Amino acid sequence: MKTSVEALEGNKVKLSVEVDEQEFESAVDAAFKKIAREVRIPGFRPGKAPRRVLESHIGAGAGRAQALNDALPDYYSEAVLANEVDVIAPPDIELVEGSESGNVKFDAIVEVRPVISISGYKTLAVEIPSPSPSDEEIDGQLERFRNQYGDLEVVERAADTGDYVTIDIEGSQNDEVLEGLVASAYLYEVGSAGIVPELDEQLAGVSAGDTRSFDAAHPNGEEEDPLHFEVTVTEVKAKVLPELNDEFAAQASEFETMAAWRDDIVTRMTEVRKAQSQMIVREKIGEALAELVPDELPEPLIAAEMNERLQDMAMRLQAQGLSLDQWLQFSGTDTEQFLDELKTTADRSARVDLALRAIALAESIEVLEEDLDLEFEAVAARVEQDSDVVRTQLTEAGHIPALKVDIAKRKSLDWLTESVTITDEAGNSITFSDLAASDEDDGDTVLDTPASEEDESE
Repeated sequence: MKTSVEALEGNKVKLSVEVDEQEFESAVDAAFKKIAREVRIPGFRPGKAPRRVLESHIGAGAGRAQALNDALPDYYSEAVLANEVDVIAPPDIELVEGSESGNVKFDAIVEVRPVISISGYKTLAVEIPSPSPSDEEIDGQLERFRNQYGDLEVVERAADTGDYVTIDIEGSQNDEVLEGLVASAYLYEVGSAGIVPELDEQLAGVSAGDTRSFDAAHPNGEEEDPLHFEVTVTEVKAKVLPELNDEFAAQASEFETMAAWRDDIVTRMTEVRKAQSQMIVREKIGEALAELVPDELPEPLIAAEMNERLQDMAMRLQAQGLSLDQWLQFSGTDTEQFLDELKTTADRSARVDLALRAIALAESIEVLEEDLDLEFEAVAARVEQDSDVVRTQLTEAGHIPALKVDIAKRKSLDWLTESVTITDEAGNSITFSDLAASDEDDGDTVLDTPASEEDESE
């Protein structure tokens, strides 16, 4: 099979394919075998009539026509892989020669992924929250531990926000008691807004023995009649928190001293903040890259990305026993709004994808053999197969070109994270390596770009 590629206007190429007559004969034989299963020939069981008998009954042209119909898409796919044509839309195929005999020639005009160039990526700057926790945040974490270990004690004073009151409560609507709003000796935190806001207003300043009778708006809105509550306070309790000392540290943690526990909290919070900061940097780089691609994108490119996201979402919902229609109904999401948001996300993702490809070209970012070896080993570990088997499978399936592009995009992102200017909200300069965790992650995080064919091959 001979192939050639010619660039056309409008982001299209013409893929010309010529198949030798002898090579095409195998497709004609396969076509006659297919016809034999569908045509009744006296004296032969279905599928058993030889080609010469079929030709005498229905003519040689029938087999060739069937072969052209069946084989041209396969020849086209082979030509696309052989020439590494990055198609984004179905082809328009025209048979040039060979409808009746001889070599088969056809042209396929198809839209391809645009190759762009961008500027401004070398001066990208992003701002992130400080990866170091503040003293206030550390103190807040310790306060949460104190609250967990706090004890409630009865107090002889009026209740304040944050206190707990033991109440008997009865809620009704139109003089009909509502079972879900009736409780005795119910412990309630003042200010928690756990039932209706009016309850917290009524309980502020109450003492043991006080009663309150009041109306409240229904939580479901004005279309519902208001609720009426009768509340009796039997006790007021305050939460007594333990002191932040070594004794409390030994009780609530694995450390013997408060200083050691605080240091550990700082370390853990810092690791979490660093991981979050890495994600924020990548997200903001993605947002900036999308802005660097100002041109309108081909509709097939966006449509393909939307379809891929829809399929991924449908699979995840199916794993939860839901359909997309059910999810839209349960979440109260309008279909048109959902599709608009999906298109916006797909457009952004496609722009980031094109930008990363452009940077890989501009910066001569190469995919080395060791990069492929690492990828094969990573895939092999996930699917529990030998890496050589994975290499063979991906090669035979024609996924290596797409895999190389995916690796190049990741390397482009790595290059960007090291070159982008990063500052926190206070203006302090940060490098991406500053955000590295103590235990390095696997480095596989990629911006919001279309999934690679390598992923699909699994």
